[in-house]
Amino acid sequence: MMNLLEINKRIKQRPPFQMIERVLELTPDESAVGIKNVSVNEPYFTGHFPEIPIMPGVLITEAAAQLCSLVITPDNEEDPDKIYVLLKIKDFKFLKPVIPGDTLRIEVNKVMASSGLYEFSAVVKVEDTVKAKGSLLFTTMNKSQIYS
Repeated sequence: MMNLLEINKRIKQRPPFQMIERVLELTPDESAVGIKNVSVNEPYFTGHFPEIPIMPGVLITEAAAQLCSLVITPDNEEDPDKIYVLLKIKDFKFLKPVIPGDTLRIEVNKVMASSGLYEFSAVVKVEDTVKAKGSLLFTTMNKSQIYS
């Protein structure tokens, strides 16, 4: 449904921190399914861990968060003075390691939206194996407040 160039028009992150490479399904304000191809050439693998590379859990969570941002902000409806930020990571479990060569299938579903708060459930799979799952809570902030 969306390739890398289309995703770049909608999210702020860029390589090496851009985690979503393809979107297979997107229902604005509801859910999305996205892909992250895990390459041995990613910079974090040089130190995490050199002898047995494992994708850090915080980056798996970040990949899910980036996909959520596509669900929250439909095409061209973003308020230029606001930004969605991750408020809370809730009950995230890392069930199996993610290693180079894995293709992550990330599924996010909106659970709640109220007064600028959004909660999503997230499941990260490789083929049919669940690698991680949990909930993410987002809020809006005025960009002017970030560095004040």
